[in-house]
Amino acid sequence: MILIVDDSPENIISLKRVLEKNDFEVDTASSGEEALKKILKKSYVLIILDVQMPDMDGFEVAEAISGYSRARETAIIFLSAASANVNLITKGYSSGGLDYISKPVDMNILLLKVKTFYRIYEQSRALNQMQDALREEIEFRKEAERKKDEFISIASHELKTPMTSIKGYIQLLERSLDKHDIESIRTKLKKVHNQVEKLNLLIADLLDISKIESGKLKFNKRYFAFNEVVDHIIEIMQQSNPQIKILKKGSVNCEIYGDEMRLEQVIVNFISNAIKYAPDTEEIHVNCKLEDDRIYFSVRDFGIGMSEEHQEKIFDKFYRIEETSERFEGLGIGLYICQEIIDRHHGTIGVKSTLGEGSEFFYYIPLHPTGEKINQLQHEF
Repeated sequence: MILIVDDSPENIISLKRVLEKNDFEVDTASSGEEALKKILKKSYVLIILDVQMPDMDGFEVAEAISGYSRARETAIIFLSAASANVNLITKGYSSGGLDYISKPVDMNILLLKVKTFYRIYEQSRALNQMQDALREEIEFRKEAERKKDEFISIASHELKTPMTSIKGYIQLLERSLDKHDIESIRTKLKKVHNQVEKLNLLIADLLDISKIESGKLKFNKRYFAFNEVVDHIIEIMQQSNPQIKILKKGSVNCEIYGDEMRLEQVIVNFISNAIKYAPDTEEIHVNCKLEDDRIYFSVRDFGIGMSEEHQEKIFDKFYRIEETSERFEGLGIGLYICQEIIDRHHGTIGVKSTLGEGSEFFYYIPLHPTGEKINQLQHEF
């Protein structure tokens, strides 16, 4: 927008008419005081400012404008009926003006200058946007690099821990073999098996991250009985965690279309996290039900919970809550992988949580695929 400041109504009308005819948006002020009030409320690309006005002349207005952060970068063209002598021009430039035109105004010259300033303004704005985007990209890359370094450090530690345990148990096994202590051998072999399984899960997560990054995470979708998968997982995890009750509510007594193994991976992750982050509670709730043509699945724990800030970031890659990172193991990629799996099933994943009261992780997925080709041989009705 252009602001015309002139105490002469005739000058304002003629300038306004010409500029609006050339598709410029125009505002007007008949005094320096009125102009300053408007500049405090609106942003202008260009101010066409008459020098000789009563009370406040154009130079005083320009000097006042230079102190406003809103208008500091606004271009000013001075207009004056006086002859353009060197002293007057010098004063105009020192007051913050970028150009000077003597009256009577040659409208062609004025239009040329206005178009030039607008072009410079657009170029400057585009450059500023590019600089802002570049700064954001730099900060994003710095944060990504920081997260990557932190992830490598965490991954190294998490992988080293089971390896160290396995090495220790093998040494103990060798001693037990020498003593022919069969019971001790069985116990230590079980512990070795647990550590190997933990190592296997860590490596599987790392491989999944690599496949997601390269776009090679494959899905083998077909129709399967969702309820049977949930019940089987609960049975296995209940046996492995007898200290906590896994209570199932609801049921989905129909087949759904999806990758059974990948959806099982999400369910296991939800239940494992519920057990991990609620070490002092006695039960967790698993809920599944059919809503219209969608399946709703959730796992509710009564553990430490999390703040709204963490809920917004919990599915981000490599994100770990700092307050819990020292207490609980993890790479910060499990939920990110879960989100990718649910996204690839055209579903929605989320969390509801209250700090100190627990969390409920959930997802919705459609019962039947949309826009996907199905091999009819995979499903017999």
